[in-house]
Amino acid sequence: MIQDVTTDNLGEIVNANDTVIVQYSATWCGNCRIMKPKFKKLATENGEATFVIVDAEKNPESRKMATVDNLPTFATFKKGDFVNQVQTNKFEVLKELVNEVTNN
Repeated sequence: MIQDVTTDNLGEIVNANDTVIVQYSATWCGNCRIMKPKFKKLATENGEATFVIVDAEKNPESRKMATVDNLPTFATFKKGDFVNQVQTNKFEVLKELVNEVTNN
């Protein structure tokens, strides 16, 4: 399952789902656009997690949940708690992050 955050409500999504994986991006970010289809591919392969795309420019409260200071940033949450984040444009690094939270 993949969701686009349209209001600054990532906290509600994180608290309502067991495992949440977030891509923080922005419309001007070229690497974000490159990673988005790869992120969506991982979402189709991992039915047990909720995948969320957050526009970091438009959702400052959601951005604070993972201390995002570079884009793209990918963050994981488990049972409402922040677990880990990576700032990457490499699919292998993103896949490792997803496996870390979905295999535990």
